[in-house]
Amino acid sequence: QVQLVESGGGLVQAGGSLRLSCAASGRAFSGYAMGWFRQAPGKEREFVGGISGTGDRTYYADSVKGRFTISRDNAKNTVYLQMISLKSEDTAVYYCAADLQIFRLPIATTGSQYDYWGQGTQVTVSS
Repeated sequence: QVQLVESGGGLVQAGGSLRLSCAASGRAFSGYAMGWFRQAPGKEREFVGGISGTGDRTYYADSVKGRFTISRDNAKNTVYLQMISLKSEDTAVYYCAADLQIFRLPIATTGSQYDYWGQGTQVTVSS
């Protein structure tokens, strides 16, 4: 069992920045690709970005490319989502997820490919 706990959400003005963290249990964290997803009210959950187990590969949805950066610190069992130039349409509950399928390429972009999910953290961007 893998436990994931997101933190760092909150209220921020448009154009601002925020960094989300996802702390994972388990000593095999470096073997998991990690993904970030978000879900706005009344909308489907959508892929935001992902990072390989080693951190050498990342992939982002077009909607956030150039504004969001995923990184990880495997020694801390933590993955981060650094968000800058936030827009009102970024408002959503953000979830991190772990993909236990080792060395999956390309990085998974659909929720069904991820095995464990955190509880989510709310990000609200005001105009």
